[in-house]
Amino acid sequence: MRIVLISTPIGFLGSGKGGGVELTLNSLVSGLLNLGHSVEVIAPKNSKLYKSNEKAKLHYVEGEDQISWQHQNYNSPVIIPDNSLLAGMLEKGLEIAKQSDVLLNMSYDWLPIWMTLNLEIPIAHIISMGSESSVISNLISNVYSKHPHNFAFHSKTQAKDYPFIKKPTIIGNGFKLDNYIFQDSVKGPLAWVGRVAPEKGLEDAVYVANELGEKINVWGYIEDESYASKIEKSFPEGTVDWRGFLATYELQKELGKCRVLLNTPKWNEAYGNVVVEALACGVPVIAYKRGGPSEIIQHGQTGYLADPDDKESLVSYIEIIDKIKRKNCRKWVEENASTNIFANKVVNWLNKVINEYK
Repeated sequence: MRIVLISTPIGFLGSGKGGGVELTLNSLVSGLLNLGHSVEVIAPKNSKLYKSNEKAKLHYVEGEDQISWQHQNYNSPVIIPDNSLLAGMLEKGLEIAKQSDVLLNMSYDWLPIWMTLNLEIPIAHIISMGSESSVISNLISNVYSKHPHNFAFHSKTQAKDYPFIKKPTIIGNGFKLDNYIFQDSVKGPLAWVGRVAPEKGLEDAVYVANELGEKINVWGYIEDESYASKIEKSFPEGTVDWRGFLATYELQKELGKCRVLLNTPKWNEAYGNVVVEALACGVPVIAYKRGGPSEIIQHGQTGYLADPDDKESLVSYIEIIDKIKRKNCRKWVEENASTNIFANKVVNWLNKVINEYK
C-alpha cells in the first residue's frame, strides 16, 4: 500500500508542540514500514522522523501554525491564518496522493475533514481528540453519513464523544518497543510527563508529591509559562524538578528510573501515550479514571485508577505501588501496543476506506 500521511499543523515533528500526535505518527510509520508498505509524510519545516523511519520520504511545508482546538472555546469559529501551514500541507498531500492509495490525515482540524466531501481520492482521518469543537463535531457527523468508514479513534472512551458514530473503528496506539528499556527501579522518584498546560492537571500531581514530602520529576514542553509559574509558587521550593522536553530515547532512560508515573488530566485524553511509555519501561501508573488511560491501566495489575480529581486516592495508591509487578507493565505493552499491532489495525481500517471509493 502507498500511504501519504499528513502531520499535525501545530509545531514541527520533534518540537513537542504537537503532543501525542508526534509520537503516534512516528510509531505508525515504523509499523507500516515493517509491514512492507510505502509511506510519505507531509510535515512542517524542521520536522524530523525517527532514524529508524528514514525509509519514509519526508516532505516539508512552510506556513503559519494552526491554533490548537484545546485552547479555544467549544463554539469558536474556524480560523485559517494567512499563509496557512495546514492548507499548504493538504495541497502538497493531494498532489502526492494522486499516485498513492490513500491520504491519511492526522490533524484534528476542520479543513481536511471538510475536503473529504469534495475529493474523489480516499482520505482517512485518525481523530486525536475527544469533541473539542462544535463545528468539527458537526462536520464529522455530516461526513460520517456519507463516508462511514473514514474515521478512526484511539479508544472507546474517546469515540463516545461522537455518539452519532454507531460502530466506531478503534485502533489504539503503538510503540516501538526497542526504544524503551525495562528497568526494575522500585525505589525511584515520582514522575509526571506531558505538555505543561492547564488541561493536563499537573498541579494535582505536585500536590501529591508535597503531601508525601517528596519532589516530583516533570518532563514535557512548557506550553503555558504562567500556568507553570503559578504551580511553582503554590508549593514549597524544590517540589517540582523541571526536566524539560526530551526525545523519546532520552526520556525513557530517565522515566524508567522512577517508581511510579502520575497521570492527572482534567479532560478526557483520547488515549494516553505517556501512560504506555511508562509501562513499557516497567513503571506502574496511577491515573484518574478518565479518558483513554481508564482503558489502558489494569487496576491492581499495571497500576491504579482513582476517581477523577480525587487527589487523596492518588496519595493512598502511591503507598501501595510496590505491590505492582513491574514486569506485568512491560508485558501488557508487548501484547497490546507494539508498532506492528497498531499498524495492522490501521491497515485493516484503511482497506475498508479504500474499498468505499472503488
